[in-house]
Parts: sequence; structure tokens; C-alpha cells
Amino acid sequence: MSLKDTTGEKEAVPAKEKPARPKKQRRKPAAAKASGTSARAPKAEAAPAAEKPAAGKPDANTREYVMPDLGRLAINLMHAANLGQKAARQLMRTDDSSSDASHALHDLQRVGRTLMDIAASYMRNPAKIVEAQTALWEGYVGLASNLTRRLLGEDVPPVAAPSRSDKRFRDPDWHENLIFDLMKQSYLLTSKWMTDRVKLAEGVDQHTREKADFYVRQMANAFSPSNFLFTNPEILRTTLATNGENLVSGMEHLLEDIERGHGHIQIQQTDMSAFRLGENIATTPGKVVYQNDLMQLIQYEPTTEKVYKRPLVIFPPWINKYYILDLTPDKSLVKWCLDKGYTVFVASWVNPDARLALKTFEDYMTEGVYAALDAVEKATGEKEVNAVGYCIGGTLLACSLAHMAQRKDERIKSATFLVTQVDFTEAGELKVFIDEEQIADIEKQMHEKGGYLKGSTMATTFNMLRSNDLIWNYVVNNYLLGREPMPFDILFWNSDATRLPSAMHVFYLRECYLENKLAEGRMVLGGEELHLNDVKVPVYLQSSREDHISPYNSVYKATHLFGGPVRFICAGSGHIAGVINPPSSGKYNHWTNDALPDTPDEWFAGATDHKGSWWPDWEAWLAEKSGPMVDAREPGSGKLKVLEDAPGSYVLVKSED
Repeated sequence: MSLKDTTGEKEAVPAKEKPARPKKQRRKPAAAKASGTSARAPKAEAAPAAEKPAAGKPDANTREYVMPDLGRLAINLMHAANLGQKAARQLMRTDDSSSDASHALHDLQRVGRTLMDIAASYMRNPAKIVEAQTALWEGYVGLASNLTRRLLGEDVPPVAAPSRSDKRFRDPDWHENLIFDLMKQSYLLTSKWMTDRVKLAEGVDQHTREKADFYVRQMANAFSPSNFLFTNPEILRTTLATNGENLVSGMEHLLEDIERGHGHIQIQQTDMSAFRLGENIATTPGKVVYQNDLMQLIQYEPTTEKVYKRPLVIFPPWINKYYILDLTPDKSLVKWCLDKGYTVFVASWVNPDARLALKTFEDYMTEGVYAALDAVEKATGEKEVNAVGYCIGGTLLACSLAHMAQRKDERIKSATFLVTQVDFTEAGELKVFIDEEQIADIEKQMHEKGGYLKGSTMATTFNMLRSNDLIWNYVVNNYLLGREPMPFDILFWNSDATRLPSAMHVFYLRECYLENKLAEGRMVLGGEELHLNDVKVPVYLQSSREDHISPYNSVYKATHLFGGPVRFICAGSGHIAGVINPPSSGKYNHWTNDALPDTPDEWFAGATDHKGSWWPDWEAWLAEKSGPMVDAREPGSGKLKVLEDAPGSYVLVKSED
């Protein structure tokens, strides 16, 4: 999901010639402009006006380390430093600094205690300390030998190499330049040594080990040489070529991000001004036909003359907004379903504030799932529907189905779960943030903020799960290279964070993640004890191979919990791209296997690999459960009248409002 690195190796620019412009070029720092001032706002203190690069002088995108104008470089460095000091003062002047500082201190103490538990494991066994030191020393000796052989002209493989998915070291100088290669390999050796020490620590419980591993990786990611001016070849080249204008622009970006975050750094991952809901994103025509405190129900306009008799009702996650299912027309799952002949309804959840702080998980069931079923019947005259749940929306759907089974309510005839967990014993890295101490701390924070979790808090949590791609990538791009982030619809959606009601959120964390009550048949909602094996409707389980939020092995556990027929598939990519993968894109792949053995490893051993999207496999399954074809239904033609056009007003509420 991070921006693609477009820096590549170029031939040296011949003298007396103007450098060729690449076909696709990132936006340059301000120094490349005729004005020589920042892209954000002109300032008197900025460097003198910059002319076009002199003949033979490469621009910031070349791989040459040019000699800068030392006077202009000094002026820009001082100006960037002044802007940095201003940013630091704004960070310290935040209105709620005392509360936030207290929670930050608790977080640091928690990190310290966790790492001390790992250290204590080694202090109890001095032999393990010697073994650890020896392992690190041997790695450095091997690296020194490797580089010596390279200096002598040998072609030798690296001692430490980044993974194929690691975008930090793609600049050719990380390999070709011995100095940068030494920094890169030293860093990779050391960071791996640190994480290995956590994995090999003895006498440490699993939760502590997982927390320590997460904390160590966060620290290692932060101290990567790719994140600093003098140790990143691309940043260094850009600084020299633009006389430091990139740093001035970068500090301006930082100031804007602090202002937008009201005293906190809110990193801009994409050009937020490039998208307008209802104009170039979330544009599928539809109408809001029902609303209550928690949701608006959107009925989309049909695109075919005939539709399947059973409507399709989708419950997205409310941790983010619904339009991940309706991005641009070519990425819209909603539009694709309409074109296949389905009558589609989608719940657009409210962005709650303090007035809804006491709304519970049970309220999301009654005012969400049950209310939607009632509304669909009024809108179409149909009692029977097929339902889809995405992530936490899927967990809610599973709870509702178990509740309906106790009440003998059979209106949902099939259920599709997109990257949904119902058994949380292997719930991935999010469990690092969940234990009784941390839940109590979150509950206290929500109480102090008015009874809800701030949208920025949840966004930061998810970003930390992929900090190299979703944090440090943009620190480098925005603040050190001084570039504007590129427009990207998924990152626009990702940045459009939502708040969470306190009562609901604490219930979800404690009952699902901490105590796993749903899978164990101990959860109670609406006066009913929920048992998933009482759910007899056909179930389609979609998972994603690289999902770090709902790991496929965790999703697979549901195959043996539901009481009816289950189809499980696994898509390529992750939590978002694995789901939003239209057939027209030709991306990724998916695996199918009609058998459901005990473990996901056994399932994969017998699975068939298919190229492209999983959507057609799902639609073939869904069509058989959707009834005969009938005349298409227009929103407002039933007993429910149109309230407003899609995307509706609930989705427009920003968390900063």
C-alpha cells in the first residue's frame, strides 16, 4: 500500500546537455521550480530564486552526488532547522499534553517492563549472553570479510539482504556503493540479531515474547539508515542537487501535518484533496432508504433489467468507512455485484461521538443487522436475503446469525465472511495491544476523551503493524525528500479514520480478543448464549494470504465452528488488496480446496492455485443461493422512501469534526 519507489539508475548526463525528463517523474522539491521557493508558501527567508539546472548539472532524480552551492545550502539548512524548531514547539504546546503525556509514559513503562523481562531471561543464564555476543561478532566478521573480497573484485553474495517486500533499500546505491552497502548490511545484521534474541529468550510467556518482538521491530524500523539524511543515498543526492530545498519543503510538510493533527503529527499518506466522496470516489448511484443512530442503509440503483430475487446485504467494518467496497468504478465490489444482477444494500455506519458512547456491540446487532433486515423487507418485499460481513462487520454478522438461530429467525439464507475472525486465539499482531492492563488503559483514555476512541488512535495502531510502509516510507518521502504524497484511493480511505464508542470497543476487545467467548460458545447478546455450530446456513469464508490483521490461519478456524456447509478460499495479498481485487485488474491469485482438513497447512497442501481474482468463484457460489430472476427494483419503489442520495451524510463526517 505504500507509494512505489520510482527512483532508478540512469546513465550519467553528458556535459553541456540538459538532463532528460523521465516519463513518470515524482513531483520535484521546490528548488527545481523557477521560483526556488517552497511548494507550500513563499517566504522571504528562502534561498534566492533558482534558475533551471545549468547545462550538465543533474537534477534531484539523477544518481550523481553533485557539488551544491554551499551558500544556498547553508541558508536552506538554517531555514529548515528553524522550521523544525517551530514544529517541535507546536508539538509541546498541544492542549491535552498532560493527559497524552501520562498515557505515553505508561506506554513507555510497559515497553520497558517487557524488554526487561527479555533481558532478565539472559541475565539468569550468562552462557546465553556469551552465545548472543558471539553470534553478533561472527556476523560482523563475516560482513568485514565479505566487503574485503568485494574490494578485491570478487562477486560475492551479501551476508545480509532485505526481503523482497522491503522497499527501503531499492535504490541501486544500497548495493553498488560499498559505504551504503556496509551501512545496510550492518543494520540488517543487527536488527535480525535483536529479534532473534527475543525469539530465543527462555522462560518468557508467549504474550510477553510477542510484545517484545513487536517493540524491538518498531525500534529497528525507526533506526533504519534509510530514515536519515546522511545515510540514505537518495536523500543525500536530492539534498545536494537542490541545495537543501527538499528539507525546507519537508519541514513545511511537517508543520502542516502537526496543524492538521491539532498538535500531533498526522502524516499525510496521500493527496487528500484529490478525492471527493460522491464525485470521484464512492460514486455508484444509490439512495439512502433508512437510517437510525448507528447506520444509514444504502440501496443501490440496479444496472440490469432483471435481478436475483434475494437481495444482498453487506455489513462493512465500522473501524473504517464503508466505501472501501465502492472506491472507483473499476475497483467497486458494489458495482460489480450490481452488474451481475444483484440488488445490493450496504450499511454505512455512523462516525460516533460522545452522544453514542454507551452504544454496545449488542446495539450494533439490533440497530445494524436486525434493523437492516427489517428495512430490506420494507424496501423490496423480500424476507430472505444473502448477507456479507467484512472484518469486524463479519464478526458482528456471525454473532447475529448465532443469535437468530436461537430465535428461529431464518431470514439470512447464506453468509459470506471477508477476512473475518470468529476464533481469536491466533488473531495476529493486534493481540500485542490487548491484555487486561492495556484494555483498562484504553478504557481510561476513552473516558477522558468523552466516551469514544479517537479515529487517529486506531489509525496509528494499524499503521504501526506495517510501520515501514505506512509510517517511515512517508517520513522519508514527505519530510526528507520534500515531496508531496501521490493520490491513491485506498490510502485516502485508510486516512479517513472513524471513532469508536467506548462500550462497544471494550466489549469487542475483552469478549473476542482477550477471552475468545464467541468461539467457545460463552458470549451472550440480547439474552441469548451464542453457539456458532447452531448456524446451519451455507457459509463462504474468504481469507488473504498476507493478511496481518486477520491472518488466514485464524480465519480458517471458523471452518470447524459453523454448523452448516462451509467453503473456504484464500486470496493473495493482504487485508484490503486481497479483498478489493476485481477480475479486470488481473492481479494476484487465489487458492481453492473443497476439503476442510484440520489445519490450514493441510488445506494449502491440497489446494489449487488460480490466477486472478476470487470474485468469480464467490459469485458462482452466491448465484446458486440467490433464487430466480425478477424485475429490477428501484430505490424508493417499496415502502421505504428515499432520504438522500448515496453516499449519504453519515460517511461525510470526519473524525476531526
